[in-house]
Amino acid sequence: MTRAMAVPETLTIHVPFRIVKRGGRKEMQLPDRFRPERTLDSALIKALARAFRWKRMLESGEFTTIAELAAREGIALSYLTRLLRLTLLAPELVSTILDGRQGPDVTLARLMEPLPAEWSDQRAALDHRRVCS
Repeated sequence: MTRAMAVPETLTIHVPFRIVKRGGRKEMQLPDRFRPERTLDSALIKALARAFRWKRMLESGEFTTIAELAAREGIALSYLTRLLRLTLLAPELVSTILDGRQGPDVTLARLMEPLPAEWSDQRAALDHRRVCS
């Protein structure tokens, strides 16, 4: 008969991570060497979808003014105009976001700030090397 080894009652595991706010929610962020290849930011993707939908509604003539659209959607005019700026992002940046390959600094709050109109200047402003990590 063999004697079984005692199993400890407590097991401690150390996982290096930090908590960051992203898209209005808290998220665990792992060190670079443990980072998954894709991290979808659902708040950012939803904002892009809404912005492009609103742009289509305005271009089709369904709504004649941004104020009319904001009233119909029940949101503040200033919020709608800030989200509509997302439709001016470089197509490469939009694809990067939809693929979940954007860097940790590319958040909805950051993209709602004024960005340059030129796509190359946008990439520079967002430090493109970190945007498409």
